Amino acid sequence: MELREFAERVVFGTTLEDKLFRPETFTDTRPGSAWESPEAPGRPDVLRFKAPGTATTTDSFPGLHRLDHGSERGKVLHFFANHELLATELMALVLLRFPDAPPAFRRGVLKTLQDEQAHVRLYLERMRACGVVFGELPVSGYFWRSVAPMRSPMDFVSGLSLTFEQANLDFSRTFGRAFAEAGDADTAALLERIHRDEIAHVAHGLKWFRRWKDPGESDWTAFQRVLRSPLSPRRARGDDFNAEGRRSAGLEDDFIRRLEAFSRSKGRTPDVFLFNPLAEGHIEMGPAFTPGRHALRLAEDLALLPQYLGSDDDVVLVPSTPSAEFLAGLRRKGLPVAECVPLAEMRSLADRKLGSLRPWAWSPDSVARLAPLASQVTGGAGLPDPGTATAQAALFGKDWSAGLLRELHPELESIAPSGRLSPAWTTGTVAREAAAVWEAVDRIRATGHHRIVVKRSLGLAGGNAIRLWEPAPLPAQHVWVEESFRHGGSVVVEPWLERLCDFSVQWDRSGGGGALRLRGYTGLTTDRRGQFLANTAEPAAGRRPPAAVLAAFRGGDPLWIHRIFERIQSALQTAFDDAGHHGPAGVDAFVHEGPDGPCLRPLVELNPRLTMGRVLLELTRFVAPGHMSRLRLLNPSQLRALGHPDFASLAAAWENASPPQREGRPVPRLTRGIVPLNDPATAMACLAVLEVGDDALRPI
Repeated sequence: MELREFAERVVFGTTLEDKLFRPETFTDTRPGSAWESPEAPGRPDVLRFKAPGTATTTDSFPGLHRLDHGSERGKVLHFFANHELLATELMALVLLRFPDAPPAFRRGVLKTLQDEQAHVRLYLERMRACGVVFGELPVSGYFWRSVAPMRSPMDFVSGLSLTFEQANLDFSRTFGRAFAEAGDADTAALLERIHRDEIAHVAHGLKWFRRWKDPGESDWTAFQRVLRSPLSPRRARGDDFNAEGRRSAGLEDDFIRRLEAFSRSKGRTPDVFLFNPLAEGHIEMGPAFTPGRHALRLAEDLALLPQYLGSDDDVVLVPSTPSAEFLAGLRRKGLPVAECVPLAEMRSLADRKLGSLRPWAWSPDSVARLAPLASQVTGGAGLPDPGTATAQAALFGKDWSAGLLRELHPELESIAPSGRLSPAWTTGTVAREAAAVWEAVDRIRATGHHRIVVKRSLGLAGGNAIRLWEPAPLPAQHVWVEESFRHGGSVVVEPWLERLCDFSVQWDRSGGGGALRLRGYTGLTTDRRGQFLANTAEPAAGRRPPAAVLAAFRGGDPLWIHRIFERIQSALQTAFDDAGHHGPAGVDAFVHEGPDGPCLRPLVELNPRLTMGRVLLELTRFVAPGHMSRLRLLNPSQLRALGHPDFASLAAAWENASPPQREGRPVPRLTRGIVPLNDPATAMACLAVLEVGDDALRPI
């Protein structure tokens, strides 16, 4: 039978018999002229494609955890059978579209097509055993719409062989294991056979891909270049990455690493994240703000942190793309790996729809950086209203937090048990000139409390506060106070309280004026200067304060603490409504030693932005239930104290001594180990790490 006649029957036939027809012999003496790609192949009515973008209650893909039920196994097989039928039709189409392609290529396509026909027959047999009939469920035409418009054989091998068939190296292996665990050995054996066949199919496509690509390009560079929208390398892999199968197909290790690390949305409109931790400096000083080298380096080191707030479908803007080895390692540990777009290449997002813009904080720097993307936001949060910028900026000030606590104090005092709320005189005095600072210091010391802290309302952590421990202020402290008012700022003067434990409370307000929702509590560890070291999350972090907080008030009703923060949440809701603020917010709080026992200071400062505590709460999505976790920042001095010359050496030692472990189904989650969250190979000022299980309990 002529190959052209056979291909026409497979593409345009309207019965399964046409699709699965297999002559004994073939000739290819009359390939004819090139066909145009039809909108859809011929099919029986029950197998016609559902309209793009439509879904029904019957066509959701079953999860791995539902394969104990025969009907659900049949549903999975129905999906797979349609995919194999689509591959059969597309391979027949390529024979019609490119009659002048090399004969060896056409023979290889025919061999692969016959494999796909055999796969369809085998799937139909297994479906019948599960009580499912081919066509009783809706079928998608996504493969066809993505590959059929091919303009060259190169489009075919990159789009089908190296994308959809390569992804099946993952899916066939993943579902083969799952069917075996569900007790369906026959389907598991079928999927293992398909896995072996797919290795050969990918190898065939790779052979011709390499023959047709620019010899000066790497396989990875060429693959990215030739793929046509809507396809991207993200479609070439599943969630459970099968590097071994790819090596067997002939793919190089560099290609495999880059594919494993690659992220891009497969359809969902991505949110865009930006790490701008110097927001307070920009708010305080505007264009005059010039951050120091260390602050800039720290911001660069931690630029990847926002990716843990979203998913693989999202975008994070970074100074430079982390290495494929590091990103692939994160994925193997079960953490999300967003699409990393270098800031210098933001123009690559120009033709894409975006869900929302999500900086670390809304401030002049993030508004300027994200403004070019604002017109592409389709439904979520875009740029803040310029008219509300001043009101939103005020929320960052420690003077604002001190004023709110002072306003709420009488009501909070009525909620707390007697003597368990910090006294009103400790809430802090706002001063807007130097004389007022020293007057406040004198008033506090008149109570017999000698140690005092003075905090600038705005400014970056580390240089925005001084401690007055001396009987009289030092000359340098006088200078610091005078400089605090140079740009019209203010300071907060308050007694230094002996802390028993610090913690944070995290909320979120969805865009468009939604209600403020509690996201959870985290423990907070700082150094002697009050600078951040770590956050901890207990198994119940989303519902209750840390155990140390509750233990400090043992013997009483802990619900009063919840009621305190419910009242603060209500006040914040009103303030955010007035200021037009939406998005994340965190409050720092602590328990301190009072004259008659522990006291709660429920509001030290408001952070109307993302915080490390919020990052940790999001990271707990990837930690197994019942396990402790800690987000820790390490600096070079801590690195040296641990006896390592660089962060890469330290990370390697952790990997050897305490390799991360995951348990659970259907998605394994971390149960112990230490996971670097930014690339140790390039970190200079800071390494963020997630510590889980026993590793999260070690003293800092």
